Amino acid sequence: MSTDQIRKVCIVGASGKLGRYMVQHALDRGYEVVGVCRERSVPKLAGCADRITIVPGPTNDREVIRQAVAGCDGVLTVLVPWGVHQYSSGTAQAVLDYAVPDARLVFSCGWHITRDGKDQYSWRFRAAVRIMTRLARFVRVVEIDDQVEACRRIFASDRRWTVVRGSDLEEGESQGLPVWSRHVGDPVLASNLTRRVDFALFMVESLTDDTLIHEAPAIVSCLSPSALAHAADGRSSDPAGNTSGPSGDKP
Repeated sequence: MSTDQIRKVCIVGASGKLGRYMVQHALDRGYEVVGVCRERSVPKLAGCADRITIVPGPTNDREVIRQAVAGCDGVLTVLVPWGVHQYSSGTAQAVLDYAVPDARLVFSCGWHITRDGKDQYSWRFRAAVRIMTRLARFVRVVEIDDQVEACRRIFASDRRWTVVRGSDLEEGESQGLPVWSRHVGDPVLASNLTRRVDFALFMVESLTDDTLIHEAPAIVSCLSPSALAHAADGRSSDPAGNTSGPSGDKP
């Protein structure tokens, strides 16, 4: 299946802030949408419940995922590290196992995920991740290491995947499709800020962008100071939002 033939999309984690934006972007493109969320979160989708199919249940429940992704050309998955029961890796594995063979799979996570170990993090960023990981283990609310495991499984898969790595997020009107680089540490990403609505936009746009298959783009707002400085230096972005030129990772 070509990625320009997306008709039906499953959004795993549809009731969250990012998920609801993805639902709207997908509906705006005329896609048939199936949304997965926990039963207690179904009311958050009330505004679009008459336009989408909702499959309630834990997103790491394999039967829930099997039912939801059936017949879907694309699957957008929010990898949330809730709890201490392998929530992220369980969700990712179920999507990898049950999505139709040629489905386009797009996953979301943060900058702390690295695919090849070439990302360059500031000491502040590394310290924040360490502190958050330790606190999370102590209160047993989230399991950040399991998000790392989820991405390890995705990277090892031969499915048609993309892992979108988001910067810090803020609310606000759309600023347009974010720019991206293969590695955190690229100067174009220095502003470390993206509108949540545009993170969702990048996720949905990735469904039909073949250049992002088997990529883990780290994104930042196209109107952030670092992105604007990059553009002012004469290094334009290609239609996929990928950085090019001396500071980018693409030739």
